[in-house]
Amino acid sequence: MLYRKIKDHPSVSNIYGKKLTEQKVLAAAQIDSIRKAVSGRLNEVYDLSKKDAQKYEVQELSAVDAESIERPHPDTAVSLETIQRIVAGITTFPADFRLHPKLKGFIEKRKDILKDAPIDWALGETLAFGSLVLEGTPVRLSGQDSGRGTFSQRHLEYSDAENGKIYVPLRHLAPDQARFDVFDSFLSEYAVMGFEFGYSVADPLTLVMWEAQFGDFANGAQILIDQFVASAESKWGQPSGLTLLLPHGYEGQGPEHSSARIERFLQLCAENNMQVVNASTPAQYFHVLRRQMFGGHDRRGMRKPLIIFTPKRMLRHPRAVSTIRDLMNGRFQEVIPDAGVDSARATRVLFCSGQVYYDLVAGREERKVEHIAIARLEQIYPFPSAALAELLAKYPPTTEVAWVQEEPRNMGAWRFVQECFQPLLDASKRALRYVGRPESASPATGSLKRHQQEQAEIVEAAFAAEIKNSKRQIARRRK
Repeated sequence: MLYRKIKDHPSVSNIYGKKLTEQKVLAAAQIDSIRKAVSGRLNEVYDLSKKDAQKYEVQELSAVDAESIERPHPDTAVSLETIQRIVAGITTFPADFRLHPKLKGFIEKRKDILKDAPIDWALGETLAFGSLVLEGTPVRLSGQDSGRGTFSQRHLEYSDAENGKIYVPLRHLAPDQARFDVFDSFLSEYAVMGFEFGYSVADPLTLVMWEAQFGDFANGAQILIDQFVASAESKWGQPSGLTLLLPHGYEGQGPEHSSARIERFLQLCAENNMQVVNASTPAQYFHVLRRQMFGGHDRRGMRKPLIIFTPKRMLRHPRAVSTIRDLMNGRFQEVIPDAGVDSARATRVLFCSGQVYYDLVAGREERKVEHIAIARLEQIYPFPSAALAELLAKYPPTTEVAWVQEEPRNMGAWRFVQECFQPLLDASKRALRYVGRPESASPATGSLKRHQQEQAEIVEAAFAAEIKNSKRQIARRRK
């Protein structure tokens, strides 16, 4: 019955066309001409796609991307002149602009990097954005409170303290610079991420980023992540360079503000469909943002989604800093080895990712340990097997190897890393050990005191004389 009613009902175009003629907006002949023009255009495009079908194969669309993602070492360093230009731009305001008094020290501190002062996370990010727009690459960022930064760290836009007028320094670096946009979007992750995915598809020459207020808020857009971000290229031949910034880290803020669900993204990884990064320094963040727009020989960028687990506590960690030289000479490193431990004397290597590295370094110093190395896995996918194999070859074949993470055993990168890492150890008949929280239904405890206790246990286990079987650890803790 429904189908019969639909069949007998006039179409929207017929209803609208009739209304236009009744109101004498268009003549019937004009409407007929429009119909024929649209139909003719659709037939023309269809015939063209059939004729040149080879041009639209997935392999052709992603050929540059696949090559770049397997050899991701483009030159992302910048010159001192570029950094000086950006610093001048982000610390200069119109003569009639009244900067809030509390931000004056923040601005002055940014000038000090030219005198070799440390670069924090937010400044490293700003320098990446500034370098891109000066080179002609537009930058676009949206998210909840992205202009200021959820943790009051970013300050990409400023409000006049007297009249509230907005000023965005990154829009005023040079007369011929590319466009820079930052938007404070509303609390509908599904809608906003969907829009930004579409934007990244429509404009591959722009660095398009969506930021979650906390990483776990991305679960509000899980359908977008599953159906589009992870699989659009595989299903439809539709590449995208969308970048997701997901604050992640265990600081005792409870189960809703701790985990960006690294495990979910890694479960979706296959066939070089996207990049998953958990950087530990501002310079690494700087270089991976620039790499995203330097992925191919035509500078169209990686055209692969980039998932970055960004920090919270590490934003102001005294050790999570970089220098101006790191931006001028370096590039993104998939794996960062431990240069402070003699590999020939190492009895254990702890591999980790993200902010837990700094807890482990502090724990090693406190215990005055010199025979345990700490290496960082900065890019989790595509998994850098070659770089890890090269690093492992520098240690004795008897060196114990462990993976350390903050997340519970059934979460985080553990199970993905174990599957990818273990084949590298099989020849020496070693097993990759696990150090971290036991399995849990909840991402984190709601008690700050309990969180601190758990974090201390992780560090203690990492440097214990023997890393116990993780199942025994779980049983003992539950008891």
